[in-house]
Amino acid sequence: MKKEYDLICVGMALVDSIIKGFDPKPVSASGYRAASGSLNVGGEAVNEAMAGVKLGLRTAILCGLGEDGAGDMVADALQRCGVDTSLIVRSADHPTPVTTMFVRDDGSRQSITNASHTYNFHPERYRGCFGKARALILGSLFRAPFDDVDVIRGVLSAAGEQGLLVIADTKLPNFRFLGLEDLRDLLPLIDYITPNEDEARYYSGRETPEEMARVFLDCGVKNVIVKLGAKGCYYRGTEGSISLPPCEIHAVDATGAGDNFVAGFACELLRGSGTEAALRFANACGAICTTAVGAATALKSREQVLDFLKSQ
Repeated sequence: MKKEYDLICVGMALVDSIIKGFDPKPVSASGYRAASGSLNVGGEAVNEAMAGVKLGLRTAILCGLGEDGAGDMVADALQRCGVDTSLIVRSADHPTPVTTMFVRDDGSRQSITNASHTYNFHPERYRGCFGKARALILGSLFRAPFDDVDVIRGVLSAAGEQGLLVIADTKLPNFRFLGLEDLRDLLPLIDYITPNEDEARYYSGRETPEEMARVFLDCGVKNVIVKLGAKGCYYRGTEGSISLPPCEIHAVDATGAGDNFVAGFACELLRGSGTEAALRFANACGAICTTAVGAATALKSREQVLDFLKSQ
């Protein structure tokens, strides 16, 4: 039976207030300057869902939004992009998270979160919708809503029962702290886990991508992809190990690059590509994302990515 969706993205949805070129020297007692400031929709689930649609996937999002202007902004952006928003949970009791991000000239960034980022809309309660999809992406594993073992168990068990491909993106913890040992019995339900280098170092306690990946595998994950940013990516799993160099690009803003990478990888797997081809495509998606401010600005289509790969 044909599925309604190729992909459901589950996790955080928010608005990013992106400040680029911040000058720490005050111009008055309470005033500072920056090169630019912009509002962009964001959050791992949002970024991955929007990228999925642009890459040709029938994509839905399961996330929580407040009944506020920021929530309207996110929902409107998703709908205009073509993401199915029928699974969004909205509540007047919880504001939509807003993240302040400081972006450096090299594209690297720091972010400020607040208590609104802890909202758990309990995606496990909507497990009945998972059977409509071919694959599930967990955005923000180790952050809300996936900083609760029972929530993670409910989502992963439902995905496993319905035979979905499961990709878990990760984040460093901010309010609640879980580690690999807390999820040891659940990690075998994840097909691919995709930490960036800092996250992999934090959760594994190791320094090299090879050592980091081995720790995740030893905890039961089937396949590990360590996103290395300007150094490319490293894979280790059922098909051995693969190390890919970065794409040649001038980075402007790295916000959302990892999320675009994950969506690109899922896209090509669902199209039947092998692991290495999917990784090359994902690498290109992440690189393209960095060429403009905002997570959903630069990536336009699968054809764009294929043309970019030819140029590399």
